[in-house]
Formats: sequence, C-alpha cells, structure tokens
Amino acid sequence: MGLLDSVLGSVLAGQGQAQGQGQLGGGLGNILGGMLGGQQQQAPGGAGGGLNMGMIAALAPILMSMLANNSQSGGLGGLLNKFQQAGLGGAASSWVGTGENHPVTSDQVTQALGPDVIGNIASQLGVGHADAAGGVAQLLPELINKLTPHGQAPQGGLGSTDDIVGMLGKMLGR
Repeated sequence: MGLLDSVLGSVLAGQGQAQGQGQLGGGLGNILGGMLGGQQQQAPGGAGGGLNMGMIAALAPILMSMLANNSQSGGLGGLLNKFQQAGLGGAASSWVGTGENHPVTSDQVTQALGPDVIGNIASQLGVGHADAAGGVAQLLPELINKLTPHGQAPQGGLGSTDDIVGMLGKMLGR
C-alpha cells in the first residue's frame, strides 16, 4: 500500500501543527477534514470523543479496504446492501447520490455492519466500540460520497484499495 502510505503520510506530516490549530494537514486530510466540517466533530448517535486527526488517519484506510472490491464486506455494493437490509437504504443511497447525505447513528452503523465488524474496527483503532461506531457513522457516508462524485456507484465497484487511493489522489491533484 505504498500509495496509501504516501497519501496518508502527507496528512500526518502536519499533524502536530494541525492539532494545535484545529486544522487538518494538507492533502487527504483537507479532503477528509472538509468532509467532516473540521477536525473535532461529535460523532452521530452520542458516541464519545469525536473524530480527530489521528482517528481519521487510522479509520480512513480501514474503511477504504472495506470499500475495495476484494474485501470480505463485498466492497461498495456489499456495504450498501448491508445498510439496505438494515432498513437504511435511503440513507445509504443518499451517500452515492448527488443530494445531501443522510446521517446515520453509531447504533445504526452497528446494526448494519454487525457488532463483530465494529468490534474489529475498535480493536484496530485502539478505541471503544462506541467511538469506533461513531467514527464509521461520521466518515463512511462522506467517504462514499466523495468516491461517487457523479451520483452513481461504478458498475464494477470501486476497485482495489490502491484504486480507491488513486481516486482520492486525483482529488488531491497528485
């Protein structure tokens, strides 16, 4: 994942200054930070903490790997289907569409993805279940939105993790 490391490395390079100033570093951090409206956001559903630079940098590659075609979750189509089955199809469709993104709560994310998936993400991040679910609830809709800028999911999915990073890299002008 050299390209992912490179893109995320540019984000983390400014982490010290970013945290002190309440701004994310350049590159992917600006895209993700802009998606979230700033660095310190309270996650929907009452999850504690909120997303910060470190959480975004750690969670983004996990979500990108879940969106990849070869993931156990079934890629973008599989994730959207899980939300559909959980009664959240309208929200998930809004993330792909060109209109406003409908929010989901941490409880809804846990319901759609399952407590084991959220528990695994929490373990990878070194945070509690509520913080992991809240982070996913906040970042996943915006990430899907940015990766489907024309309001449609690509027929063949988003491709590999490297393809997804490449799409984000193009957004950064890299």
